[in-house]
Amino acid sequence: MEQPETTEKPWTGRFTEPTDLFVEAFTASVTFDQRMADYDIRGSIAHARMLAEVDVIAAEERDQIIEGLEEILEEIRSGSFKWSIALEDVHMNIESKLVQKIGDVGKKLHTGRSRNDQVATDIRLWLRDEIDAILAEIDRLQEGLLILAEREAETIMPGFTHLQTAQPITFGHHMMAWHEMLVRDHGRLTDCRKRVNVMPLGAAALAGTTYPIDRFMTAKLLGFDAPAENSLDAVSDRDFSIEFTAAASLLMMHLSRFSEELVLWTSDLFSFIELPDSFCTGSSIMPQKKNPDVPELVRGKTGRVYGHMIGLLTLMKGQPLAYNKDNQEDKEPLFDTVDTLKGSLKVYADMMPTVVVNIENTRNAAGRGFSTATDLADYVVRAGVPFRDSHEIVGKAVRYGIEQGKDLAEMTLAELQQFSDVIKEDVFEVLTLEGSVAARNHRGGTAPEQVHAAVRRARRRKAEELSGTASFQDQSY
Repeated sequence: MEQPETTEKPWTGRFTEPTDLFVEAFTASVTFDQRMADYDIRGSIAHARMLAEVDVIAAEERDQIIEGLEEILEEIRSGSFKWSIALEDVHMNIESKLVQKIGDVGKKLHTGRSRNDQVATDIRLWLRDEIDAILAEIDRLQEGLLILAEREAETIMPGFTHLQTAQPITFGHHMMAWHEMLVRDHGRLTDCRKRVNVMPLGAAALAGTTYPIDRFMTAKLLGFDAPAENSLDAVSDRDFSIEFTAAASLLMMHLSRFSEELVLWTSDLFSFIELPDSFCTGSSIMPQKKNPDVPELVRGKTGRVYGHMIGLLTLMKGQPLAYNKDNQEDKEPLFDTVDTLKGSLKVYADMMPTVVVNIENTRNAAGRGFSTATDLADYVVRAGVPFRDSHEIVGKAVRYGIEQGKDLAEMTLAELQQFSDVIKEDVFEVLTLEGSVAARNHRGGTAPEQVHAAVRRARRRKAEELSGTASFQDQSY
C-alpha cells in the first residue's frame, strides 16, 4: 500500500530550519537531470541485486525494491510521474517515490552508496548510450558520402588552396576527404567511450563504504568494463565529459567546414551543387531566394559546442577533491552538446545522398585559373629540365595567358614553345582536365580509379570494424 506523498528531504536531520524557497529552486537540478531517470533506475536495480547478493538486504527486500523501481520507471515513461523541485534532483525524486510505494524497505536502497557516486554512474551510463547513437549517425553520414563519392568519381571540379583554383580534382575525391575526417571522429569517440565505461558506483560519498559490497558484480550487471580504482577520483572526475565535448567540438568543426563549402557551392557565384528544397528555406521578401539554412545553422551551432567544452574545463579547473556542488553544472552543457551533435549529424546524414552536382559548372570552373599549370611543369621536368627552372617557365606561360586571356590548354603549340623548346605536341594530353586527374593514379590520389578503390576500402574497413577483424593496415589513423 502506497504511503502519503512527501517532499521531506532525506538529509534534514542535521538542520533546524527549512531551505529558503529561492535557494531550493536555485540549487535544484531535477528540471534537467530527470532525463537520466532510466539510468538512475537501472543503476539502482543493479545496486539492489548486489546488496542482496552480499547479504546486506534480504532477497525479499531486493524484490520489493526492484518491483517498485520498475513501476516508477513505467510512470516516468508514461508521463504520469510528478517531479518535485523540493526533492532537488532525479535521485531523491525516485527514492522518495519508492519509499512512498513500498515503505521503509525503500530506504534501504541507498545503503552503501551516495548521490555522489550515483550521479557519476548515471551520467556515464547515459553518455555511453548517447555515444553509441552518435557513432551510428556518423556511420550513416559516412555511407551517404560514399554513395556521393562513388556517383561522382569522374566528376571534375577545381581543387582550391587559399580559395584560389589550384588543380583539377574529382568531386568524389573531395567527398572522400570529408569521409576521412569522420573516420578520425569515429575513432576519437570510440576511444572516449572506453574511458566513459568505468563505474564510480561503490565510491559512496568519497571514501568508499564499510559494507561488504561487490563492485565487480555491479559493474558486470551495468555493462561497465571495470569499477573505478580510486573512490576520490571516481566521484569527482568529469574528464570523460570534457573529453567527449572535445571530440564533439572537433566533429562539429568538421561539419562546419562541410557547411562552409556547401554554402559557397550553392551560391550563384559557384553553382556547383543543388540542395533539395526540403533542406532549404526561402526569403520573406525576395521570392527568388533559396537559402541553405541547414548548413548555415550547423555552422552556427558549432560555436555553442565549443562554448560547452570551455565551460566544462572552466567548471573543473579550480575544484579540490572530492565532489563539489559545482559539478551540478556539468549536465546542461553535456546534454546540449549531445543534442546539438546528434541533430547536426542526423540532418547531414539525411541530406548528403540527395545532393545534386552541377557537373558542367564544376568542370567549367576547373578549366579556369590555369589549374593544369602543375601538370605542364611536371611535363617539362620529365623532359629533363630541373623543377625550379620548369616552375619559372610555366610561370611565364601563365603570365602570357593572363595577358592574352587564354588558358594553357587554349594556347597553340607555337605559343607554348616560346617558353621552352622541350614542349612537344603531346603536351596537350597532360593539359586536359581528364588527363590531369587521371595522372594522379596512386593510393590517396584524385584519379577516378582511386576514388572507387577508396570507397571499396572504406566499406571493407567498416565491415571489418563491425565484425572486430580490422587490421592495422586498414585503419586510417
